Amino acid sequence: MLSRVADNLYWYGRYLQRAENTARLINVHANLLLDLPRTLTVGWLPLLEIAGADGLFKATGQEPTEDNVVRFLMVDERNPGAIFSSLSFARDIARVSRDCMPREAWERLNDLFLFVQDRGERSVSRARRQDFLQGVINGAMLLIGVLSSNMSRDVGFQFLRIGTNLEQADMTTRILDVRSSRLFVADATLTPFDNIQWMSVLKSLTAYQMYRRHVKTRVNGPNVLRFLLQNRQFPRSVSYALSMVGSALPFLPPSRKVERAIERTKALVMDANIEALLEQPDGLALFMDEIQIGLGLVDDAVVESYFRT
Repeated sequence: MLSRVADNLYWYGRYLQRAENTARLINVHANLLLDLPRTLTVGWLPLLEIAGADGLFKATGQEPTEDNVVRFLMVDERNPGAIFSSLSFARDIARVSRDCMPREAWERLNDLFLFVQDRGERSVSRARRQDFLQGVINGAMLLIGVLSSNMSRDVGFQFLRIGTNLEQADMTTRILDVRSSRLFVADATLTPFDNIQWMSVLKSLTAYQMYRRHVKTRVNGPNVLRFLLQNRQFPRSVSYALSMVGSALPFLPPSRKVERAIERTKALVMDANIEALLEQPDGLALFMDEIQIGLGLVDDAVVESYFRT
């Protein structure tokens, strides 16, 4: 497969996953604010930090009000990580890579893009936002289902899978990095407020029900972190996502550099002692930075091994 086509499919998977996760994040954060006491101010800056878009937002000169932040994350073309931008990039890729994907995948993506283009700006307000975001989530999941059900498991599909899972691992660590540094309490005795916030972390990743099924204890910081980092069965955990990236490698030309990057990052995640990290000042934040660096090295290795040849 031409490196250009492989690169396109890799980024197609990343952009699609990014759009879905951003929609989930906005939706859950909005619901979280409704559950918190009015005396507590959480605000909307954490969403920009999770998305890595706080610097871009500040450059616009806007105040971080609810509408401004939501618009920036949903439809602002100045933000390359916005839902609209992500779907636009994915659509550009799909247009030139139609031969590699089922025709229905192009149709579903085009429908989703036009839905966001038509309704995005009108859905910034609270009254219409939830239905819009749920439409984005449903559309992205439908598209992922079309690809999973109808696309041959060839080399192109493996690059799509690598991109999708790397993006998911990146988003999971971003959420944990911003949220956990603000929520954790050293004695692990969670106040009702902390409990609600940790539940929002799980719900941001559609993980609450599976957490309760696997962990079978009340929601608390260490268990949430352990589940989202180290669980081998939940599809949005960092460990699972890295395993899926690794499982694609046997179908591709051998690259020891990619294998080493995945193995090192996965070992970093699985060998972590969550309790010990939480006892250290900034221990968890520094650990999340290490994982982010590891994911960046995996991305660099994939690009160098397969897209620059």
